[in-house]
Amino acid sequence: MLELSGPPVAEAVYQELQTLLATLPYVPHLRVVRLGDDPASVAYVRLKDRQAKRLGLSSQVDVFPESTSQEELLAHIARLNADPEVDGILVQSPVPRQVDFNAVLEAIDPLKDVDGLTPVNAGRMWMGLEALESCTPAGVMRLLKHYQIPLAGKEVVIVGRSNLVGKPLAALMLREHATVTLAHSRTQDLAAVCRRADVLVAAVGKAGLITPEMVRPGAVVVDVGINRVGQNEKGRDILVGDVAPGVAAVASALTPVPGGVGPMTVAMLLYNTVIAAMRRRGRPTGERLQAAR
Repeated sequence: MLELSGPPVAEAVYQELQTLLATLPYVPHLRVVRLGDDPASVAYVRLKDRQAKRLGLSSQVDVFPESTSQEELLAHIARLNADPEVDGILVQSPVPRQVDFNAVLEAIDPLKDVDGLTPVNAGRMWMGLEALESCTPAGVMRLLKHYQIPLAGKEVVIVGRSNLVGKPLAALMLREHATVTLAHSRTQDLAAVCRRADVLVAAVGKAGLITPEMVRPGAVVVDVGINRVGQNEKGRDILVGDVAPGVAAVASALTPVPGGVGPMTVAMLLYNTVIAAMRRRGRPTGERLQAAR
């Protein structure tokens, strides 16, 4: 079985970006907004900030109390939209319950939407137009391309219909001429649907949901899920995916968790930041990086 490891692919993206950054007369600036001190959010934001700076980008994290009102957050986003030095804006989710995340997304300037989740970018992606693409789906596509997994004419089943992964990934798969099924909690006989797949993507957030009996022998399996199922003796979180361990004996290729899709999400965030800066600051991007496809 081929392990679809994320770090080497992410590193290839970073090398491409470093080559491009050396030609720019400015340093792209990423702004990450975090509300509250949720441990997972703190860890994710720290990782994004650290990797951005390692790459040579300018990065700043704006931390607000969990009690921050939606009006206060939207006012801050408006300031970031208007700031010519800010190239990318990301509001870390989940947000506190008093904040409507959809309203937050609608408030972000689509040209600075490095998470690729605003209605404008989502709509342009579905229309096949140039857009800042949702980071995790873009990372999945780059991963599959790197390992030369063919998609044209293949049957792809995506389990999970979220705006974050399932829906945008379906759009990107269609762009590569795959036949796509979006399965979800209301899908009848989920196992039978999954067994049709040449490429099966699990993006639900439920540990071990996909069992070996649900996978066609020889299928490519992409595990997007990250689930915390306890802590080890050193007090560190134990992370597992949506795919049960036994699937490795059935699949022809499988992404590990951790170390599969996760590194690609961060890489594509920074890719989007550089592309957003180039578009905003007037440099033509017809020479799109290889990481775009």
